[in-house]
Amino acid sequence: MTSRNNGISIKTHLLSKTFGPVHAVRNVDLEVASGSRFGFLGPNGAGKTTTVRMLSGLMKPTSGTAEVLGMDILSQASDVRKSTGLLPESPGLYSKLSATEFLEFIGTLNSLKGEVLHKRIDRLLSLLGLEGRQDDLLETYSSGMKQKVLVASALLHEPRVVFLDEPTSRLDPSAGALVKDLIHALAEEMETTFFICTHQTSFAEDVCDIVGIINDGALVVVGSPAEIVTSTGVDDLEDAYLQIIGGKIDRTSLLSWR
Repeated sequence: MTSRNNGISIKTHLLSKTFGPVHAVRNVDLEVASGSRFGFLGPNGAGKTTTVRMLSGLMKPTSGTAEVLGMDILSQASDVRKSTGLLPESPGLYSKLSATEFLEFIGTLNSLKGEVLHKRIDRLLSLLGLEGRQDDLLETYSSGMKQKVLVASALLHEPRVVFLDEPTSRLDPSAGALVKDLIHALAEEMETTFFICTHQTSFAEDVCDIVGIINDGALVVVGSPAEIVTSTGVDDLEDAYLQIIGGKIDRTSLLSWR
């Protein structure tokens, strides 16, 4: 894939999406290198999820173009969906299935079966600390455990590009750290490209080598966390993010009531 795409896994040109009078995504130009961990930072409603839905072949853009792994998201949407993994922000689970049964179902949808499928299921559940619970019904799982199973479902068919929408939103700190380590390992060892939507600047700073900040549908800045911090003249990515999106809090004024 790398040679075919000249080292670029995702490329967009003037990618836009409108819903009636609402401009959800505005003329996004972006390139994401193969094997990189790209963090898509922005407040709720900024256009992150809409962008991911277009890039993963689930939603047609209003205008503009995009390629994922060299495939056009319009004319080759089915191939894009088969070649990528997606963990949406609010995914569904079949609560009357066990973790193993659910992942077997997901594997079948991705044309996996037999020994290959079960080895991948066992490996992922072990990595995520779910061995011993794999045959329990998902309705007995905590929200964090369910999120782990969903992460496993997005990685099961070993996609070259994985879209994660708020992947640690329901995880405790230790489970969140495990997901961070898993992303690092897969990106480095398998050249998996991660496109991660988040509003957690600490997550982006720890995991992502490149960050794009989107606000009101427009991509405002792209760079490494260090580059963005330096360019804004602040101390960390959180302050840079708040400065860029106009959400800086005046702490002196906030405490002046006392």
